[in-house]
Amino acid sequence: MILARVIGTSVATVKHPCFEGRIVLVLQPVAADGKTAKGAAFLGVDSVQAGPGDLVLAAREGNTARQILGSDTDPLHSVILGVVDELGGKAV
Repeated sequence: MILARVIGTSVATVKHPCFEGRIVLVLQPVAADGKTAKGAAFLGVDSVQAGPGDLVLAAREGNTARQILGSDTDPLHSVILGVVDELGGKAV
């Protein structure tokens, strides 16, 4: 699992059918402090109504993404699992 900050949304005029009706967000992995960038940004399918600026927990593994989103065959790679409310007792 990856702690990440939502830094934007993704828009595409042509996309794989498995992404129809799904929101794809741009995620920046962050350190445990919730602020320091850690690695390259990636795309994740939203399953929890997250939005830009939110700190989220994401899975970057296809099998987890397919199970959460209820698809056995779609080529999904990463999914947002939850929005983080606080880190170490401090609201984010």
